[in-house]
Amino acid sequence: MAASLPPLSARHLAELAGELAPLVRGARIREVDSLPPRDLLLVLEPQEPAATGRDPGGEASPDRRIRRLRLSADAAHARLHLQLGGVRRHRGPAGPFFRAAKAALAGARLVALEALPGERIVRLDVSRSGAAASLVLEAIGRHANLLLLDGEGRIAHVLVPPRPDSPVAPRLAPGATYAPPRGGTAPPAEPLARVLPDPPAPRPELAPLALACPGSWRVEASLGRAAERTLADELRRDLARRARRRLKGARKKRTALERQEHEAAGAERLQHDAELLVAGQAAIPRGARSVELVDYFAEGAPPRTIELDPRQSAGENARRLFARARKLARAAERLPGELALAREHERALEELLAETEDPAVDPFALEERAVADGRVTTRPLPRTPHTKKRPPRRLPYRSFRACHGGEIRVGRSARDNDELTFRASRGNDVWLHTRDAPGSHVVLRVEKGHEPDSEELLDAAHLAVHFSPLSGTRRADVHVARCKEVKKPSRAPAGLVTLSGGRTLHVRVEAERLARLLCPRGGPGASSGPEPVVDPEPPR
Repeated sequence: MAASLPPLSARHLAELAGELAPLVRGARIREVDSLPPRDLLLVLEPQEPAATGRDPGGEASPDRRIRRLRLSADAAHARLHLQLGGVRRHRGPAGPFFRAAKAALAGARLVALEALPGERIVRLDVSRSGAAASLVLEAIGRHANLLLLDGEGRIAHVLVPPRPDSPVAPRLAPGATYAPPRGGTAPPAEPLARVLPDPPAPRPELAPLALACPGSWRVEASLGRAAERTLADELRRDLARRARRRLKGARKKRTALERQEHEAAGAERLQHDAELLVAGQAAIPRGARSVELVDYFAEGAPPRTIELDPRQSAGENARRLFARARKLARAAERLPGELALAREHERALEELLAETEDPAVDPFALEERAVADGRVTTRPLPRTPHTKKRPPRRLPYRSFRACHGGEIRVGRSARDNDELTFRASRGNDVWLHTRDAPGSHVVLRVEKGHEPDSEELLDAAHLAVHFSPLSGTRRADVHVARCKEVKKPSRAPAGLVTLSGGRTLHVRVEAERLARLLCPRGGPGASSGPEPVVDPEPPR
């Protein structure tokens, strides 16, 4: 069983690298096939034919053969081997790592293949037009990974990026110089021939390569096939899950169409009710919720009660029923065809779900057929939540740069003013606000133990005037206090504060200074916030 197969140890990878290196060294990488989610296949073309046509065992030399080298970072079956058996090619888009691997490796010459001593790591060095790169397989169990390195040994791409808060994140960060993971001394392991079961006899045309790399053939026949079975089981479960989800939607749609068909059958009755209302509307008072009329359309002309909308007159109720009857009549024409298609789709999904439970059905071929006939959609690429970018948190203030590099923060709204003053500021920061006029709270950030620069204080005062109803005036008075001197009265509305200290600064507005502060880019006065321009109506 696949679960009983042990993972490859450092000794096993060294064995594999030792027998594979002579067969692949110097070969040109003709193709790079992506096999998501975690496998890569290198199609190798020998550099030149062998000098002799026989190998030491007397068999025909395999050197003329195109070889396929497989590297798998599968969490349960990480491995390295020549791929002798068939491969199911991946259809559809591949992830960013696979695209980068194809761009970096295709057409390059494989210079070296080696296993790092004592590590479960294999490194392939390639060269193309003088530019070097490396592909690293870390076959370390559930943390198995594939990495692309540049010519200087720095990490360019990682197949499975770690979480930002993971201990391995600094080691695998893009641009970091690659270093093997720290691990303890690996216990001694038995050779591959004793650990993995004997492989079946290869097909005659594959025998030369299987004899040239017996360990690789053993790995492919055991771990490789176990990985294929695991992948097939996962696909079968995933396909069944997708089929059940689609089947649930198909049943809901069919039920809704049946309900509409039942309602459409009453179109004629609504037409008759509307005609009865038109005939008897003179005797129907406005505001009535129902009316009883003689039903001349029924045998024996029995009385019939018709529900009314009390907000409408009898004529308006009749027009509403006529419109509803026409709509149902149109629906009755198209519903039989739509209902037949819905029932057929539901039956097809039920058949697909039954096929997923049949172990004799190939899940890969089944998925291909199901996608082709529209029963399910193509599987999305595996998500990498670790690298998903979150939208930046909204700040309660705009940020501006003062003349000497200090930061000035301006509240965006009344609630943001409170957030800025009491939660996003320190006690030693300088707080500013226009005197006798509403406006934004302005905070000049001041380092602990330092006094505010007079020019930067004047910059902040200009912003306090600009983000207030006094914008455009030439002179204004501005309150100046430390943030620790600003108090919030109990139950006061948003933005309302009181001061326990401070002073008043008389400001003569300088157009050049204000233009520098509001400049959207360039220079020390450029705004670092996303909205450097004032709102038409400043917050009160």
